[in-house]
Amino acid sequence: MKQFNSRTYLYIAAVGLILIGCLVAFYAVTSVSKADTTQYLYIDGDDTQDSVVAKLRPMSHTAGMTGLLMMIRHSSYGDHIRTGRYAIEPGDGAITLFRRLKNGHQTSMRLTIPEVRTMDRLASVLSHKLMLDSATIAQALFSQDTCQQYGFDTATIASMFVPNTYDVYWNMSVSSLLSRMHHEHERFWHGDRERKAALLQLTPVEVCTLASIIDEETANTAEKPMIAGMYLNRLQQHIPLQADPTIKFALKQFELKRIWQKLLDVDSPYNTYRNEGLPPGPIKIASIKGIDAVLNRVEHDYLYMCAKEDFSGTHNFARTYKEHLQNAARYTKALNARGIK
Repeated sequence: MKQFNSRTYLYIAAVGLILIGCLVAFYAVTSVSKADTTQYLYIDGDDTQDSVVAKLRPMSHTAGMTGLLMMIRHSSYGDHIRTGRYAIEPGDGAITLFRRLKNGHQTSMRLTIPEVRTMDRLASVLSHKLMLDSATIAQALFSQDTCQQYGFDTATIASMFVPNTYDVYWNMSVSSLLSRMHHEHERFWHGDRERKAALLQLTPVEVCTLASIIDEETANTAEKPMIAGMYLNRLQQHIPLQADPTIKFALKQFELKRIWQKLLDVDSPYNTYRNEGLPPGPIKIASIKGIDAVLNRVEHDYLYMCAKEDFSGTHNFARTYKEHLQNAARYTKALNARGIK
């Protein structure tokens, strides 16, 4: 009888272990995500085991979350939380997701560098896309020592950023960000663009500086090479550029609709009415189309331009100052008629 009972208990225990194993296996392979599309979990440097779980709950099925919780709480995950952006794919079992989080197998993301006017604004935009905060990014961009590590200064660092889209990791450090942007800058300028800049006797920074002014002058891509040709003519003849966008930049009043005479005396190295040549650096992150417009400028003998009175966004060009004054008078009359101050 005792032998029978022992076998029975062993049998029951074995069955129990099998059932427990099946239950654990069920939870381990059960899908975590309750969505039909990929979701993303963002883990930053302040996250704890509990906060990671709190972020996961709204995305997860109860059964899949139960399995994931078992693995998280019965492991050393909480002691080695890895930051990053993690994909939660439909059909991913708890064990698959747990391994991804534990091993730091994050998913890259697409980062677009915007054509912003100031480095403060760039820091703000990037901080909304990366784990970095805006103060950390801004501190690097306004640090002379940091900028010099990449061959720039605080006035020219904007030219290091090529406004394109890149594959990066969300938790990249500021040094990794700047190193990547420097690498992309070098790749962008290597070859044909560098050769064309040299033919114009301009450095890449100078090309970006001129392109940034042209970008602010017009949104009409087709006209940009014409404007580039005009400004290059003025540079070659040692005539001040007299570019209105540089006044807006000097004053940090980008909303100005008209540049009045009294504004032209602003004491700033960016005032191209008072100072000959290019300003110290770009007045925005220059567009690729603006850069290529400078490198492929239209050769002509125009020295002046004025916005057309039809407000088409294009310009009337002139060879002489007298002709320019006539164009300017028509545009001023149109501004007054519309009550634009």
